[in-house]
Amino acid sequence: MKLFGCLFLFSLALGAHSQNWFMDSGRFIKQAAQGSWDMWRAYRDMREANYKNSDKYFHARGNYDAARRGPGGVWASEVISDGREFLQGGSSGRGVEDSRADQEANRHGRSGGDPNRYRPAGLDKKY
Repeated sequence: MKLFGCLFLFSLALGAHSQNWFMDSGRFIKQAAQGSWDMWRAYRDMREANYKNSDKYFHARGNYDAARRGPGGVWASEVISDGREFLQGGSSGRGVEDSRADQEANRHGRSGGDPNRYRPAGLDKKY
């Protein structure tokens, strides 16, 4: 959790110059914080569900929920998703193809696509 918080704050500081958020910084920061929470909730649900082949669904859902918050949520979902894939790199043993598939699910959700496209059969309806 500390790593997540540090990564978010560090990326907020680094990414601030690329966003025109200083005009309405309060709204952008609120959206980014809410989007980060959406991403955390999707990750927590994925861990709780512990359901085979459901990770792409949770990737898409987290990005979808965050992006619906507005530009700050989109930004947070990009930073978190890209940061996660970068940090996992080759150390996870999942392979390049799985990482690409994760990123595709991220982009699908972030662009407003239905996360249920990736929902595996049998996943509890509460997710």
